[in-house]
Parts: sequence; structure tokens; C-alpha cells
Amino acid sequence: LYALHRAMNTHAPYAVRRRRGPQQGFTLVELSVAVLIGLFLLGGLLTLVQDMRRTFGNQNQLAQLQDNERLAMTLITDVVQAAGYYPNPTFYTITSALPHVPAYPAFVQDGQAIAGTHNAAPPGDTLWVQFLTASGDGIINCTGGSNTTGIPQPYVNRFSADALGNLNCQLNLAAPVALISPSGALAAPLSGGVKNLQILYGVKRNLAIVNNNVDTYVDASQMSAADWANLICVKVTLTFDNSALAKSQLGQPATIQFTRVITVMSRGGANT
Repeated sequence: LYALHRAMNTHAPYAVRRRRGPQQGFTLVELSVAVLIGLFLLGGLLTLVQDMRRTFGNQNQLAQLQDNERLAMTLITDVVQAAGYYPNPTFYTITSALPHVPAYPAFVQDGQAIAGTHNAAPPGDTLWVQFLTASGDGIINCTGGSNTTGIPQPYVNRFSADALGNLNCQLNLAAPVALISPSGALAAPLSGGVKNLQILYGVKRNLAIVNNNVDTYVDASQMSAADWANLICVKVTLTFDNSALAKSQLGQPATIQFTRVITVMSRGGANT
């Protein structure tokens, strides 16, 4: 009996080990499947991050383009609406306030408040606007400044685009302004990305009807001396470069046009 009991105790651990069995790890196939699933999830996450970055960049470009559009049109609108303005009508007339000055050849007659040149090819037209200001009257010129000289100050504003994509303003030509362009002209860049500037002038040619309604839109090359005297509004079309957004976002045009019709306040009242 003792021998039998000892034999049973001796073989018991082996029996226990046989019941537990050896521990097993993952197979190569299981590891490969896990790695592939992880790579798939990581690729999806990277794609999502790239899409978010692209969308964020597109929104920033669009916001910058809209800011340029608003800045350009706001400045042009403010200046065009003030065309022909002069203080103290008991002292000045339109012809004495805005006499023809040979230094500004675009103006062909006394009292002409708006003038321009036409070029069908980019960067397009030029627009000239002049008015006479009193010190402290708050009338804004194309650089965003106003008259604080203490004496009446004439302002001649010239808008144009250049081949570098800038919308430029020249103020009084001979007077210093904020920046100097590479050509040496005294010009202050207003906004970038402008491909073309086109101007149409709304005039009234049928003088038999007494009103201030536009009956014809023409460019500067088609304007006569009588047309400049009967100018009601100015139609400004700016073409902006949108190529960066077009490359990154399917369906976007390479350029965007922004048009505004601006009434000359001395003729038509408030802006249309």
C-alpha cells in the first residue's frame, strides 16, 4: 500500500501538467491581419486630416479673395461717389472748383469730375476721379486719407491694375504717397490678385427726356465731351485671380469677376 501511494503521488504533477497543456501565441496569419487592419485605419485617419487641412486652406484663400474684393470695391465706391464734390457752393462752381489742368491729360474740359482710358487687354482700363475738399470735411481719397491741411485741397485719384496683379492708386501724381512702384510712379497698392480692371460709363444721351436715368453704357474710348458731362454712374468690373483655389478644389474657376455699379452722387444721389 505504501508503494502504491507513493507511486500515485509521484505521477500526480505530470497529470496536472497534461491537463493544463502548453501556452500558445498568435499565428503569423493573425499578426498579418492585425497589421493590415491597423494600416487601413491609419490611412483613413491620414486622409481625414489631409481633407481637413485642404478645406481649411481653401476657406482661408476664399476669405482672402473676398477681403480683397471688398477692400477694392469699397475704396473705388467711396471715391467715385465723391466725384465732382466741392465745398462752399456759394464761393465755387463746378468749373472753378475743378479746372482743366494739363498735368492730368485724361480730363479734357473744366468741371470734368471723372475720366478714363480703355484697354481691352489685361490689365485693363484706368479710372480718374477728382474732387475738391475742405480741411476736415472727411472726404476720403483713394489712399484712405482725407484733407487735414487747413486749406482746400484738390484730389485727383487714378485707379489702375498692373501686370503684377496689384490694384493701384495714384494720388495727385506729383504728391508723395505710401509706396513707390518698381516703375518709379508714386503708387500705393490697394489689393493683390487683380487680373483685369474694366470700366463702363453709364450716360444719358437722350436729353429730350428730363431725368437722370442711364440709357447707354460705353467704355472710355466711346465717350464724348457731352457724355462726360452727362455721366450718371460707373460700372466697375474687377477680375480676380482664383488659380490657387481652382487647383485644390474641383469645379472652381481660374478667375472670378466682381462687378458693381456706382452712382455719381452729384448726378444720381445714393449708390445703386
